[in-house]
Amino acid sequence: MRAGGRVVLNNLSVQVRECLQHAEHCARQAAAQTNCKLKEDFLEMERRWLFLARSYEFTERLGDFSDEAKRNTDKLPEALAPASIGACSYRA
Repeated sequence: MRAGGRVVLNNLSVQVRECLQHAEHCARQAAAQTNCKLKEDFLEMERRWLFLARSYEFTERLGDFSDEAKRNTDKLPEALAPASIGACSYRA
């Protein structure tokens, strides 16, 4: 997410991009503070924005994985599709 101290915003969703921008703003605010408590508060807000960005990224990746799995399942021949597995009858 960071490259050379700068946040890389290419190929990110709107939600992730906004979270990273908020996080970077909080980091700049923390750096400008002389009051230790305010600095800590801004750094904590930065951590929370970064956590939210990672959560959005995880959700998006999970959705991509699920969509890909669905597409691959749809390509399976009827005999191999998961719905037909339980329909088999076995003789002992």
